[in-house]
Amino acid sequence: MDYQTITYSVENDIATLTLSRADKMNALTTQMRAEITHAATQAGKDARVLVLTGAGNAFCSGQDLGNRTAGTSVDMERSLRDEYAPMLRAIVNCPIPTIAAVNGPAAGAGASLALAADVVIATESAYFLQAFTRIGLIPDAGGTYVLPRTMGTAKAMGAALFADKISARQADDWGMIWEAVPDADFDANWRGKAAHLASGPTTAYAQVKNVIRGSWDNTLEEQLTLEAQSQGTCGKSRDFQEGVLAFTEKRPAKFEGR
Repeated sequence: MDYQTITYSVENDIATLTLSRADKMNALTTQMRAEITHAATQAGKDARVLVLTGAGNAFCSGQDLGNRTAGTSVDMERSLRDEYAPMLRAIVNCPIPTIAAVNGPAAGAGASLALAADVVIATESAYFLQAFTRIGLIPDAGGTYVLPRTMGTAKAMGAALFADKISARQADDWGMIWEAVPDADFDANWRGKAAHLASGPTTAYAQVKNVIRGSWDNTLEEQLTLEAQSQGTCGKSRDFQEGVLAFTEKRPAKFEGR
């Protein structure tokens, strides 16, 4: 695909997907959603970790309302079903670890996009905003799913009803994201985290994603079974053999990945 609204690059096993409509605070359009879906799917084949970030001073301001309201009618149900859902599935189901490097405001669907990643690292000047009720809507793009799971029902309800900004520091304190990082350290921090994952045991990482996400729908017995199956897969990998050998030889492991 010839990307027009994002940039996509792979270096040192790290795929970087940058939302590139800085003049619109990286607001999402139909074309942009298709490009994100394509790139996130491709990253699972090209790299060992995927990083999503934004150009300029924002991560993503959500839906481009000018794009959405163009024409005589707005079919939001179709847009969510046919455009947003595939994009979010591509990120959530990506077989490699995903990091959202939130470099600025993440609002509306932009917040949902960030929270779809496995790990969210935000600069301290960033914030998250569920702005939907300000225009008479509900949180979408998976927001109603991920919010109560990351911050609890009480906080999720308040965030959705009041549509107040949640600072990166608050999000960190509430367990909504992995960490908020001082602005001066942000770039080096997420790049270091991405490099760490890119050199790690990708089979184990894929299984971690599978068992943790699966736990929400499982009973304890079902989860114990899933753990055993996933651990069996990891135990057959060359990375497990290398990890044990490195431990016994008291040296850093050199994981091959997939």
